[in-house]
Amino acid sequence: MTLEEIHGQQPMHAGNDWMQGAGTALHELLVSAQRRGCLTAGVYESAKLMNVDPDNVAFCVLAADQEDEGDIALQIHFTLIQAFCCENDIDIVRVNDVAKLAAIMGPSEDSGEPRDLHCILITNPNEEGWKDPALEKLNFFCEESRNVNDWVPTITLPE
Repeated sequence: MTLEEIHGQQPMHAGNDWMQGAGTALHELLVSAQRRGCLTAGVYESAKLMNVDPDNVAFCVLAADQEDEGDIALQIHFTLIQAFCCENDIDIVRVNDVAKLAAIMGPSEDSGEPRDLHCILITNPNEEGWKDPALEKLNFFCEESRNVNDWVPTITLPE
């Protein structure tokens, strides 16, 4: 019996449909989490939350553009966050387009200024029984990626 048979799903392939589905699920999850107040944005804010309440973190998104790849301090933070997520069984993905992420997230509600979107955490809401189908899809996507030794898969957000 295969994993797909156990879950009653079709096997996932590493093709474009699989990646596109993960991008759409991430978009849906970010919108839903922001609406519910279950989202923490920013490298430092995320690190503080992970330090105080790691059991409340459900999902992690790391985002960097091409020019961010040369930022050594940011890469060190990413490495530490990835290690923390792996150690605490928190699913994690990367996004290579901060501009698309900013379009989804919008400006900061407090000041209207752009915010640090290099790290975004989705936390468990206070509501009991909140099961976001997009989060479940992304958890499955991450599990399948780990099965092919891709521990921090990269997702492309939809246009």
